Amino acid sequence: MTDISKKQQIVMDVRVHAVTMEDALEWAKEAVLEGKPRMIATANAEMIMIAQKDPELKEILNTCDLVVPDGAGVLWAGEKLGTPFPERVAGADLAEELLKIASEKEWPVYFLGGAPGIAQRAAARFMELHVPFKLAGCHEGYFDSEEEKKIIKDIKKSGAKLLLAGLGVPKQEKWIRDHMDELGVPVSMGIGGVFDVMSGTLPRAPMWMRNHRLEWAYRLYLQPSRIGRMTALPKFMRAVKKWKKEQGRK
Repeated sequence: MTDISKKQQIVMDVRVHAVTMEDALEWAKEAVLEGKPRMIATANAEMIMIAQKDPELKEILNTCDLVVPDGAGVLWAGEKLGTPFPERVAGADLAEELLKIASEKEWPVYFLGGAPGIAQRAAARFMELHVPFKLAGCHEGYFDSEEEKKIIKDIKKSGAKLLLAGLGVPKQEKWIRDHMDELGVPVSMGIGGVFDVMSGTLPRAPMWMRNHRLEWAYRLYLQPSRIGRMTALPKFMRAVKKWKKEQGRK
């Protein structure tokens, strides 16, 4: 495996790897070839803020195999701290690129998460718009402890090489960490609400807004009820400035 330990920055005591999309995809391909269960997390401002009050999530991120810089806030933090990230590696984009590789390499993929029917719809729409891939299985994100046992068994038996888990932060990160060795999937990744976008249930921001770090504004326009969650960004910016001062950085 490529050693990415030197490609990392620290943002408010959370390690985030300073990788490009190409780096992340090459790493994933190597991980699948090696076959050892590994985990990808997509760090944005909201996740890092949650980690400040959730030691378990912080520990998961700091021991996670690959944490990509997802979100305008994280890119801003890197610049503010004098350790800029090379580019944004958005979870939605990374998931799409991994699925294209899965098609090419014939990796079976398992979709876990979302409301009833969303994961199946996301898989079907992706195949229609992009490329077909081998769908190892699907399950919605709502399940009890008994159903969870069946899901774990199904994923393990499916032979999936890639698991996309859309269970929300921090549930998806904790779920993957708790079960990854048992599942035996080489690459597992938490993707939040990506299935909603992939299925067409929720439109994604136009490219110009993504390129100008305004995707959060588009999400707020579509879902005004997210206003409470969006306050995480200005809180994050204040917290980064305070942390920088405490660290004695200029």
